Amino acid sequence: MRATARRAATAVAVLALLLTGCSGGGDEGRDADGTIRLRFQSLAWQKESVDANEQLVKEWNDAHPNVQVEYVQGSWDSVHDQLLTSFEGGEAPDVIHDASDDLADFAYGGYLADLRPFLPGRLKADIPEQSWRTTTFGEGVHGVPFLQEPRVLIANTKLLKASGARVPTPERPWSWQEFRQVTKELTGKRRYGIAWPLKEPVSVTLNLGLSGGGQLFHRDDDGKAVLRFEQGDGVVTGTIRDQVNTDGSAARSALGMGGSDALPGFFGGKYAMLPLGFSYRQQVIQQAPEGFDWTVLPMPAGAGGAVQGVSPQTLSVAEESPHKKEAVAFIDFLLRPPNMVRLARGDWMLPTGTEALADPSLRTAEHGWAVGTALAQGLRPAPAQSVRGYPEWKDKVATPALQEYYSGAIDADGLSRRLVADGNRVLARYQR
Repeated sequence: MRATARRAATAVAVLALLLTGCSGGGDEGRDADGTIRLRFQSLAWQKESVDANEQLVKEWNDAHPNVQVEYVQGSWDSVHDQLLTSFEGGEAPDVIHDASDDLADFAYGGYLADLRPFLPGRLKADIPEQSWRTTTFGEGVHGVPFLQEPRVLIANTKLLKASGARVPTPERPWSWQEFRQVTKELTGKRRYGIAWPLKEPVSVTLNLGLSGGGQLFHRDDDGKAVLRFEQGDGVVTGTIRDQVNTDGSAARSALGMGGSDALPGFFGGKYAMLPLGFSYRQQVIQQAPEGFDWTVLPMPAGAGGAVQGVSPQTLSVAEESPHKKEAVAFIDFLLRPPNMVRLARGDWMLPTGTEALADPSLRTAEHGWAVGTALAQGLRPAPAQSVRGYPEWKDKVATPALQEYYSGAIDADGLSRRLVADGNRVLARYQR
């Protein structure tokens, strides 16, 4: 019943968006005077980010009277269902803001345009190849990756200094073994060394797993995705489980939390460190009590090096849009280096563009910006980036299995069986 209600609510929201988007348009997205009308659906939600996006749309419209863009507000909470309904109804926005790990089914389903014929050379050259791989499905490029978010450790500076632990740097991060030891040293009376907010454990596990030498998703000789749980896949998962169940250095109660849920405990001294997405720094600044001193540290590194997976935010064009050339021109405008910096700062994230990433405002020590930019070279496509069936595997197999493993309900063999045996059955249905 809840799923039905959610679909119904999404359909109502989509209808409202479509009515709004269609209210001023003419035939094939043109007015009677020939003006082209594009709809840009943005998922920006923080005020700074919304303001930056709306201002850039205004600047575009002022400079391009013959190609006008309407800003349409979407939501991360419902974007997949909303887009699917829009695609199937033939009323998708022209320019679509999403994340790379949500694009596979839309790209393979023919709903997103292949941007290769339209991408300007400047934009192609500015964004590294490893980022373009996150939006490449088959032979086509179905989105432009533009913002990315490494995971970092937000630490209580006072407690860290008092512990006497070595302070890690991007050039010399903690190993996973050293990290485990540090969290034990930070643990004290009514205080845990760390809290892992793992309400949604799958992407965290996969992305950080790369640093331990894990991969989990592989390709067989026929190019089909297969799951294998190898030694490297057990480094990060084993560390988290041991911190919770063996060392007592990680709070069991935090496993079901989201990142925001754990912040009050962090500010109150219950947790010495939190592993969070880079953008959480904004919430820390807004919510930290006066005088609270915090610092940004890199995540630990293992045999795989100081790397982690990411699923960048993306801008795509609907296949059904009659004005793909103009839509890509608008994307190119949004992602000019100065504009990409504005979008990155608005979302407290990192730009993918090399010129934007070099901007001095993103390399200051204040609020940990310099730590984040130093980590950018180690960001890789998330392991399951282009795997069809990943959403079902994540929701029905991996999420419950990881939750049980981290809580201590099953052991490593049980986790491996669940992720691999059950998971390969799911993937097989999508690759027949």
